Amino acid sequence: MIDSPRRFLALISSLLAGLAVLPVQAADPKPAVWTPELMLRAKQVNDPVVSPDGKRIALSVSTPQMDGDHSEWVSQVFISTPGGKPVQLTRGDKSSTNPAWSPDGQWVAFLTTRGGAKANLWRIPVNGGEAEQLTEEKGGISAFEWSPDGQSIAFLMTDPKSDAEDKADREKRDFFVVHENYKRSRLYLVPVALNAEGKRPIRRLTGGDMHVGGLLGGRNFDWSPDGLRIVFTHQPTPLVDDWKKTDISTVELATARVTSLVATEAAETQPIYSPDGRWIVYTSSETPPHWAFTSRVFVIRPDGQDARALAESFDLKPSIVGWSKDGKNVFISEVQRTIQRFSALPFDGSAPIDLSPPGQMVLQPALNSTNTHLGFVSESPEKPQDAYLTSLSTTFKLQDVGTVQELPALPLGKTSPIQWRSNDGREIEGLLTLPPSYQAGEKLPLVVIVHGGPTGVFTQTCIVGRSPYPIAAFASKGYAVLRCNVRGSSGYGREFRYANYHDWGGGDYRDIMSGVDSLIEQGIADPDRLGVMGWSYGGYMTSWIITQTNRFKAASVGAGVTNLMSFTGTADIADFIPDYMGGEYWDQFDRWREHSAMFQVKGVTTPTLIQHGDKDLRVPISQGYEFLNALRRQGVPVKMVVYPRQPHALQEPKMQLDAMQRNLDWFDQWLGKNGKS
Repeated sequence: MIDSPRRFLALISSLLAGLAVLPVQAADPKPAVWTPELMLRAKQVNDPVVSPDGKRIALSVSTPQMDGDHSEWVSQVFISTPGGKPVQLTRGDKSSTNPAWSPDGQWVAFLTTRGGAKANLWRIPVNGGEAEQLTEEKGGISAFEWSPDGQSIAFLMTDPKSDAEDKADREKRDFFVVHENYKRSRLYLVPVALNAEGKRPIRRLTGGDMHVGGLLGGRNFDWSPDGLRIVFTHQPTPLVDDWKKTDISTVELATARVTSLVATEAAETQPIYSPDGRWIVYTSSETPPHWAFTSRVFVIRPDGQDARALAESFDLKPSIVGWSKDGKNVFISEVQRTIQRFSALPFDGSAPIDLSPPGQMVLQPALNSTNTHLGFVSESPEKPQDAYLTSLSTTFKLQDVGTVQELPALPLGKTSPIQWRSNDGREIEGLLTLPPSYQAGEKLPLVVIVHGGPTGVFTQTCIVGRSPYPIAAFASKGYAVLRCNVRGSSGYGREFRYANYHDWGGGDYRDIMSGVDSLIEQGIADPDRLGVMGWSYGGYMTSWIITQTNRFKAASVGAGVTNLMSFTGTADIADFIPDYMGGEYWDQFDRWREHSAMFQVKGVTTPTLIQHGDKDLRVPISQGYEFLNALRRQGVPVKMVVYPRQPHALQEPKMQLDAMQRNLDWFDQWLGKNGKS
């Protein structure tokens, strides 16, 4: 419980202050500089869940498997205690993810595809023993929660194909009608103990035109403390655009009777019961909902009465973490400028209390089942991810649980937040990374990275990782790297996030150019060696920038939106651009045309690399081909790389490695080998 949030802040700050100076273990003393291959050694840490007694933490750790015909990230579950080193709990060539402690702390349940093509539910005793399979379903389980008494587990599973559909697939009669026969996600229940027949019969709790879960993230369902009901969020179909229709209902376990709790024109999600069961907290968007997204935290009685909003959060885009044990605070996570923060919203409606230490990232915060301890992941530009746990009492000490990283102790360029004024006087912020050997007054080749979204945001994460844009390697080669949080980004409040409506490629473009000009004026950036790159909306901005200026000597467009009209006609988010542009293209034709790179492409001269996954539903690969052919027909040096099997974000490590190396090589080629002309 947080009866003294300021003391919480002071104590957590004192222990986290040493985070950035923890040594990185040297796995290989030979490498001299960061390379994409070395960067892929950085392990991803997820699901930091503390045991009910607060003494141990479970986490999943992801590493690349790239030998032979393997190219996948494999996650395994680890257990650690404060001051110890993580001990691997699960093994094998299949991933094990989403660890969750049983209420008695004796078991950890997890999801894995071992033994089948789809993810199923397993459990393993934490004090030794073999894993045991709890479900054997072909729909694929996506999330689960133990019941308060530990006797059953609720889970979400997508409707599997029927026997007739499987037969049609085998017989090559697998035609389908678009937007019919949706495969919805349903809520199910499975007992942990075997019945008299030695089975665990599952029971479906939801049905009909109700897809449980949604695009907005956060917790999709939660048990009532007495174990008699589950509150859950749902939308009509699995279509991404239906996120705006998200509502909240409850289901009685005994009867499977569903009762609507909150159903308005807003999008409601992330419901969680208070520890005493008297309230449910949730988020509700503005009305009508917009893709840039604004939301408030609300509380409501389980009978649907007395709904009221808590205080506004900093960015009006909170993710709910849970309740304090005494029910006096609701914990949230939210980006504030370039830092992911952990805060408390008092139940009495008073102002939020920021509990994060200054300058420290608190990622993936998760409360244990007894609401006494918090697990989270932290990192900094110079230090890769690791897990931490802390008590939420007033006498705790934050404790690290041993590093999982094994990286060479190579120098990293310094990364700092910087600010500048755009052409209209608006303050813009970004992250600037300089080479490890940078000397003041030295002019450097500069590469600019634009994030996706456009409501994404660059935060102070480690520059060693699996991004297609290998910042640590660029810095090792002598480049300066600027990441711009242009208008439209999260982390700077609602007005800033909505400032690019009707104006993609306008103010956001000038935000970037003014940042580049600022670094040139400071003598950091060489105006004759500028490059630009970005993925998704960042790819849109990159393609747009080179239609507006020839100042950049090279560009890399990753899964970029290049034609707003054809994108909207082929993507899985047909509602997205009409929202940002203020109407359909047949009603706002000039606006759509004027903000599409494809209609400004005449005269482009910038050498351009295009990278795209061929299974990208969010930004279909045709967007890349349109831009490729337009540049080729004008004689512009252009290369397009297609990544088989890859969705909107590259998933396979071999594909990620290729994208990283190609970007390095492309900018070396056009800005000067090793950053020197």
